[in-house]
Amino acid sequence: MRTTVYSRYGDPAEVLAIQEAPVPQPGPGEVRIRMVMASIHNHDLLTIRGEYGTKPDLPAVAGTEATGIVDALGDGVSHLKIGQRVAASGKGTWSDHYLAQASSVVPLPDQIPDSAAAQLVSMPLSALVLLDFIGVEKGDWIIQNAANGAVGTALAMFARRRGVNVVNLVRRDEAVKEMAELGIENVVSTAQEDWREAVAKLAGGAPIRAGVDGVGGPASGDLLSTLGEGGQVVSFGLMSGKPMQLSASDMVFKQAVVKGFWLAKIAPQIAPDRMKAMIGEIVEAVAAGNVSLSVSEVFDLADVAKAAAAAGGSGRKGKVLLRG
Repeated sequence: MRTTVYSRYGDPAEVLAIQEAPVPQPGPGEVRIRMVMASIHNHDLLTIRGEYGTKPDLPAVAGTEATGIVDALGDGVSHLKIGQRVAASGKGTWSDHYLAQASSVVPLPDQIPDSAAAQLVSMPLSALVLLDFIGVEKGDWIIQNAANGAVGTALAMFARRRGVNVVNLVRRDEAVKEMAELGIENVVSTAQEDWREAVAKLAGGAPIRAGVDGVGGPASGDLLSTLGEGGQVVSFGLMSGKPMQLSASDMVFKQAVVKGFWLAKIAPQIAPDRMKAMIGEIVEAVAAGNVSLSVSEVFDLADVAKAAAAAGGSGRKGKVLLRG
Protein backbone atom coordinates (compact mmCIF):
# COMPACT_ATOMS: atom_id res chain seq x y z
CA MET A 1 0.00 0.00 0.00
CA ARG A 2 0.98 3.67 -0.32
CA THR A 3 1.86 5.56 2.83
CA THR A 4 3.21 9.07 3.51
CA VAL A 5 6.44 9.22 5.50
CA TYR A 6 9.08 11.74 6.51
CA SER A 7 12.61 10.97 7.70
CA ARG A 8 13.50 14.46 8.90
CA TYR A 9 11.64 17.45 10.24
CA GLY A 10 11.14 20.38 7.89
CA ASP A 11 8.91 21.97 5.28
CA PRO A 12 6.18 19.36 4.59
CA ALA A 13 6.31 20.11 0.86
CA GLU A 14 9.98 19.09 0.89
CA VAL A 15 10.23 16.25 3.41
CA LEU A 16 7.09 14.21 2.66
CA ALA A 17 7.38 11.17 0.42
CA ILE A 18 5.10 8.35 -0.71
CA GLN A 19 6.47 4.87 0.02
CA GLU A 20 5.21 1.33 -0.35
CA ALA A 21 4.54 -0.46 2.94
CA PRO A 22 2.82 -3.66 4.08
CA VAL A 23 -0.88 -3.38 4.83
CA PRO A 24 -1.10 -3.11 8.65
CA GLN A 25 -2.89 -5.75 10.71
CA PRO A 26 -5.19 -4.60 13.54
CA GLY A 27 -4.31 -5.63 17.06
CA PRO A 28 -6.76 -6.23 19.92
CA GLY A 29 -9.32 -3.42 20.14
CA GLU A 30 -8.27 -1.96 16.78
CA VAL A 31 -9.81 -1.76 13.32
CA ARG A 32 -8.20 -1.29 9.94
CA ILE A 33 -9.72 1.36 7.71
CA ARG A 34 -9.37 1.72 3.96
CA MET A 35 -8.85 5.44 3.63
CA VAL A 36 -11.27 7.25 1.32
CA MET A 37 -10.47 10.86 2.25
CA ALA A 38 -8.12 12.41 4.81
CA SER A 39 -7.68 15.88 6.29
CA ILE A 40 -4.53 17.98 6.41
CA HIS A 41 -4.68 19.84 9.73
CA ASN A 42 -2.40 22.60 10.96
CA HIS A 43 -1.19 20.33 13.76
CA ASP A 44 -0.17 17.77 11.12
CA LEU A 45 1.99 20.35 9.38
CA LEU A 46 3.50 21.57 12.66
CA THR A 47 4.31 18.00 13.66
CA ILE A 48 6.12 17.41 10.37
CA ARG A 49 8.08 20.63 10.92
CA GLY A 50 9.04 19.47 14.41
CA GLU A 51 7.25 22.45 15.96
CA TYR A 52 4.31 20.74 17.69
CA GLY A 53 3.91 19.74 21.33
CA THR A 54 4.97 16.17 20.60
CA LYS A 55 7.65 14.89 18.24
CA PRO A 56 7.29 11.38 16.79
CA ASP A 57 10.31 9.16 16.32
CA LEU A 58 11.71 9.32 12.80
CA PRO A 59 11.02 8.03 10.25
CA ALA A 60 7.35 8.75 10.93
CA VAL A 61 4.07 8.27 9.10
CA ALA A 62 1.92 11.35 8.53
CA GLY A 63 -1.75 12.15 9.06
CA THR A 64 -4.10 11.98 12.04
CA GLU A 65 -7.72 12.04 10.77
CA ALA A 66 -9.61 10.46 7.89
CA THR A 67 -12.78 8.73 6.78
CA GLY A 68 -13.05 5.35 5.10
CA ILE A 69 -14.37 1.81 5.15
CA VAL A 70 -13.67 -0.73 7.89
CA ASP A 71 -11.97 -3.70 6.23
CA ALA A 72 -10.51 -5.67 9.17
CA LEU A 73 -11.39 -6.12 12.85
CA GLY A 74 -8.99 -6.81 15.70
CA ASP A 75 -9.76 -9.22 18.52
CA GLY A 76 -12.54 -8.08 20.83
CA VAL A 77 -14.17 -5.67 18.37
CA SER A 78 -17.86 -6.54 18.03
CA HIS A 79 -19.69 -3.20 17.68
CA LEU A 80 -18.34 -2.48 14.18
CA LYS A 81 -18.69 -4.38 10.92
CA ILE A 82 -16.49 -4.92 7.89
CA GLY A 83 -17.74 -2.65 5.12
CA GLN A 84 -19.00 -0.01 7.54
CA ARG A 85 -18.39 3.62 6.65
CA VAL A 86 -16.69 5.49 9.50
CA ALA A 87 -14.65 8.51 10.56
CA ALA A 88 -11.70 7.97 12.84
CA SER A 89 -8.49 9.50 14.04
CA GLY A 90 -5.45 7.27 13.87
CA LYS A 91 -1.76 7.11 13.15
CA GLY A 92 -0.67 7.48 9.54
CA THR A 93 -4.03 8.36 8.00
CA TRP A 94 -2.33 9.68 4.85
CA SER A 95 -2.12 6.10 3.64
CA ASP A 96 -4.25 3.65 1.68
CA HIS A 97 -4.97 1.85 4.97
CA TYR A 98 -4.56 2.89 8.60
CA LEU A 99 -5.32 1.57 12.08
CA ALA A 100 -7.60 3.17 14.67
CA GLN A 101 -8.80 2.34 18.15
CA ALA A 102 -12.26 0.82 17.72
CA SER A 103 -13.52 2.78 20.73
CA SER A 104 -12.84 6.08 18.95
CA VAL A 105 -14.38 5.17 15.58
CA VAL A 106 -17.50 7.14 14.61
CA PRO A 107 -20.07 5.37 12.38
CA LEU A 108 -21.43 7.72 9.74
CA PRO A 109 -24.97 8.43 8.58
CA ASP A 110 -25.48 8.69 4.82
CA GLN A 111 -26.22 12.43 5.10
CA ILE A 112 -22.58 13.24 5.90
CA PRO A 113 -20.44 13.32 2.73
CA ASP A 114 -16.85 12.10 2.66
CA SER A 115 -15.54 15.68 2.48
CA ALA A 116 -17.15 16.46 5.85
CA ALA A 117 -16.50 13.03 7.36
CA ALA A 118 -12.75 13.40 6.75
CA GLN A 119 -12.69 16.39 9.11
CA LEU A 120 -15.58 15.47 11.36
CA VAL A 121 -13.87 15.05 14.71
CA SER A 122 -10.66 16.98 15.46
CA MET A 123 -11.60 20.59 14.78
CA PRO A 124 -15.32 20.42 15.70
CA LEU A 125 -14.44 18.59 18.91
CA SER A 126 -11.84 21.24 19.73
CA ALA A 127 -14.54 23.88 19.25
CA LEU A 128 -17.02 22.13 21.55
CA VAL A 129 -14.45 21.42 24.24
CA LEU A 130 -13.29 25.04 24.02
CA LEU A 131 -16.82 26.23 24.77
CA ASP A 132 -16.93 23.99 27.84
CA PHE A 133 -13.38 24.98 28.83
CA ILE A 134 -14.27 28.68 28.79
CA GLY A 135 -17.38 28.03 30.85
CA VAL A 136 -19.73 30.30 28.92
CA GLU A 137 -23.49 30.09 29.18
CA LYS A 138 -26.45 31.02 27.02
CA GLY A 139 -26.51 34.77 26.40
CA ASP A 140 -22.82 35.34 27.18
CA TRP A 141 -20.47 37.11 24.77
CA ILE A 142 -17.06 35.84 23.66
CA ILE A 143 -14.66 36.95 20.94
CA GLN A 144 -12.28 34.96 18.75
CA ASN A 145 -9.62 35.70 16.15
CA ALA A 146 -8.75 33.43 13.23
CA ALA A 147 -12.52 33.07 13.06
CA ASN A 148 -12.45 31.85 9.46
CA GLY A 149 -10.23 28.87 10.35
CA ALA A 150 -11.55 25.34 10.86
CA VAL A 151 -11.87 25.67 14.65
CA GLY A 152 -13.18 29.23 14.40
CA THR A 153 -16.02 28.48 12.01
CA ALA A 154 -17.02 25.38 13.98
CA LEU A 155 -16.95 27.31 17.26
CA ALA A 156 -19.15 30.05 15.82
CA MET A 157 -21.69 27.53 14.54
CA PHE A 158 -21.84 25.44 17.72
CA ALA A 159 -21.99 28.57 19.89
CA ARG A 160 -25.00 29.76 17.91
CA ARG A 161 -26.74 26.42 18.56
CA ARG A 162 -26.09 26.90 22.29
CA GLY A 163 -27.20 30.52 22.38
CA VAL A 164 -23.71 31.91 23.03
CA ASN A 165 -22.88 35.18 21.26
CA VAL A 166 -19.56 35.32 19.37
CA VAL A 167 -17.70 38.24 17.82
CA ASN A 168 -15.66 36.78 14.98
CA LEU A 169 -12.47 38.61 14.04
CA VAL A 170 -10.88 38.10 10.62
CA ARG A 171 -7.86 39.81 9.09
CA ARG A 172 -9.21 40.39 5.57
CA ASP A 173 -12.23 42.44 4.54
CA GLU A 174 -13.08 39.74 1.97
CA ALA A 175 -13.39 37.18 4.76
CA VAL A 176 -16.44 39.00 6.16
CA LYS A 177 -18.43 38.02 3.06
CA GLU A 178 -16.96 34.50 3.09
CA MET A 179 -18.17 34.03 6.67
CA ALA A 180 -21.60 35.41 5.81
CA GLU A 181 -21.88 32.79 3.06
CA LEU A 182 -21.50 30.17 5.81
CA GLY A 183 -24.30 31.81 7.78
CA ILE A 184 -21.92 33.22 10.39
CA GLU A 185 -22.79 36.68 11.75
CA ASN A 186 -21.03 39.27 13.94
CA VAL A 187 -17.89 39.22 11.76
CA VAL A 188 -15.44 42.12 12.06
CA SER A 189 -12.35 42.73 9.94
CA THR A 190 -9.35 44.00 11.91
CA ALA A 191 -8.13 45.57 8.66
CA GLN A 192 -10.56 48.40 9.48
CA GLU A 193 -9.21 51.09 11.81
CA ASP A 194 -12.47 51.29 13.75
CA TRP A 195 -12.76 47.53 14.37
CA ARG A 196 -12.79 47.95 18.17
CA GLU A 197 -15.76 50.31 17.92
CA ALA A 198 -17.52 47.76 15.72
CA VAL A 199 -16.92 45.06 18.35
CA ALA A 200 -18.30 47.24 21.14
CA LYS A 201 -21.38 48.07 19.06
CA LEU A 202 -22.09 44.39 18.42
CA ALA A 203 -21.85 43.54 22.12
CA GLY A 204 -24.16 46.44 22.94
CA GLY A 205 -22.49 47.21 26.24
CA ALA A 206 -22.50 43.61 27.48
CA PRO A 207 -19.13 42.45 28.86
CA ILE A 208 -17.14 40.08 26.67
CA ARG A 209 -16.21 37.22 28.98
CA ALA A 210 -13.48 35.48 26.99
CA GLY A 211 -11.25 35.74 23.98
CA VAL A 212 -10.12 32.68 21.99
CA ASP A 213 -6.69 33.32 20.49
CA GLY A 214 -5.38 31.23 17.63
CA VAL A 215 -2.91 33.81 16.33
CA GLY A 216 -0.56 35.07 19.06
CA GLY A 217 1.66 38.13 18.70
CA PRO A 218 -0.08 41.53 18.90
CA ALA A 219 -3.43 39.85 18.12
CA SER A 220 -3.44 38.39 21.65
CA GLY A 221 -3.34 41.87 23.13
CA ASP A 222 -6.02 43.02 20.72
CA LEU A 223 -8.36 40.36 22.09
CA LEU A 224 -7.50 41.24 25.67
CA SER A 225 -8.30 44.89 25.03
CA THR A 226 -11.92 44.02 24.20
CA LEU A 227 -12.62 41.94 27.30
CA GLY A 228 -14.59 42.97 30.36
CA GLU A 229 -13.59 42.78 34.01
CA GLY A 230 -12.27 39.35 34.96
CA GLY A 231 -12.14 38.20 31.34
CA GLN A 232 -9.94 35.39 30.14
CA VAL A 233 -7.77 34.90 27.06
CA VAL A 234 -7.54 31.27 25.94
CA SER A 235 -4.58 30.49 23.69
CA PHE A 236 -4.93 27.45 21.40
CA GLY A 237 -2.69 28.39 18.47
CA LEU A 238 0.15 30.55 17.24
CA MET A 239 -0.57 31.25 13.58
CA SER A 240 1.60 34.36 13.62
CA GLY A 241 4.60 32.42 14.91
CA LYS A 242 5.12 35.19 17.48
CA PRO A 243 4.83 35.11 21.31
CA MET A 244 1.68 36.54 22.82
CA GLN A 245 1.97 40.31 23.38
CA LEU A 246 -0.29 41.45 26.22
CA SER A 247 -0.80 44.84 27.84
CA ALA A 248 0.24 44.86 31.49
CA SER A 249 -2.38 47.50 32.27
CA ASP A 250 -5.15 45.39 30.72
CA MET A 251 -3.95 42.36 32.68
CA VAL A 252 -3.77 44.26 35.97
CA PHE A 253 -6.77 46.56 35.83
CA LYS A 254 -9.10 43.99 34.29
CA GLN A 255 -7.80 41.22 36.55
CA ALA A 256 -7.61 39.12 33.43
CA VAL A 257 -6.60 35.45 33.21
CA VAL A 258 -4.60 33.76 30.43
CA LYS A 259 -4.99 30.02 29.85
CA GLY A 260 -3.56 27.54 27.39
CA PHE A 261 -5.76 25.00 25.58
CA TRP A 262 -4.53 21.75 24.01
CA LEU A 263 -7.17 19.15 23.22
CA ALA A 264 -4.64 16.30 23.49
CA LYS A 265 -4.18 17.15 27.18
CA ILE A 266 -7.81 17.87 27.98
CA ALA A 267 -9.62 15.09 26.09
CA PRO A 268 -8.36 12.25 28.34
CA GLN A 269 -9.89 14.06 31.32
CA ILE A 270 -13.37 14.18 29.79
CA ALA A 271 -15.81 11.59 31.12
CA PRO A 272 -16.69 8.94 28.51
CA ASP A 273 -20.40 9.78 28.61
CA ARG A 274 -19.65 13.46 28.06
CA MET A 275 -17.31 12.68 25.17
CA LYS A 276 -19.92 10.43 23.59
CA ALA A 277 -22.50 13.21 23.91
CA MET A 278 -20.22 15.75 22.22
CA ILE A 279 -19.43 13.41 19.33
CA GLY A 280 -23.16 12.81 18.98
CA GLU A 281 -23.78 16.56 18.91
CA ILE A 282 -21.21 16.95 16.12
CA VAL A 283 -22.67 14.13 14.00
CA GLU A 284 -26.21 15.43 14.47
CA ALA A 285 -25.29 19.03 13.63
CA VAL A 286 -23.28 18.16 10.51
CA ALA A 287 -25.87 15.65 9.25
CA ALA A 288 -28.63 18.23 9.69
CA GLY A 289 -26.64 20.92 7.88
CA ASN A 290 -26.50 23.19 10.93
CA VAL A 291 -22.71 22.99 10.93
CA SER A 292 -20.85 22.99 7.62
CA LEU A 293 -17.25 21.86 7.18
CA SER A 294 -15.78 23.65 4.18
CA VAL A 295 -13.26 22.30 1.69
CA SER A 296 -10.68 24.31 -0.19
CA GLU A 297 -9.10 21.66 -2.43
CA VAL A 298 -8.87 17.89 -2.78
CA PHE A 299 -5.63 16.23 -3.93
CA ASP A 300 -4.81 12.63 -4.74
CA LEU A 301 -2.67 10.92 -2.12
CA ALA A 302 0.13 10.73 -4.71
CA ASP A 303 0.28 14.54 -4.66
CA VAL A 304 0.63 14.82 -0.88
CA ALA A 305 3.57 17.26 -1.07
CA LYS A 306 1.55 19.65 -3.26
CA ALA A 307 -1.42 19.24 -0.93
CA ALA A 308 0.70 20.08 2.12
CA ALA A 309 1.97 23.22 0.39
CA ALA A 310 -1.60 24.28 -0.37
CA ALA A 311 -2.69 23.58 3.20
CA GLY A 312 0.09 25.77 4.53
CA GLY A 313 -0.85 28.69 2.31
CA SER A 314 -2.91 31.72 3.27
CA GLY A 315 -6.35 32.81 2.13
CA ARG A 316 -7.87 29.32 2.05
CA LYS A 317 -11.65 29.02 2.35
CA GLY A 318 -11.68 25.53 3.82
CA LYS A 319 -9.76 22.37 4.57
CA VAL A 320 -7.32 20.74 2.15
CA LEU A 321 -8.10 17.03 1.77
CA LEU A 322 -6.38 13.94 0.38
CA ARG A 323 -8.25 11.36 -1.69
CA GLY A 324 -7.26 7.70 -1.27
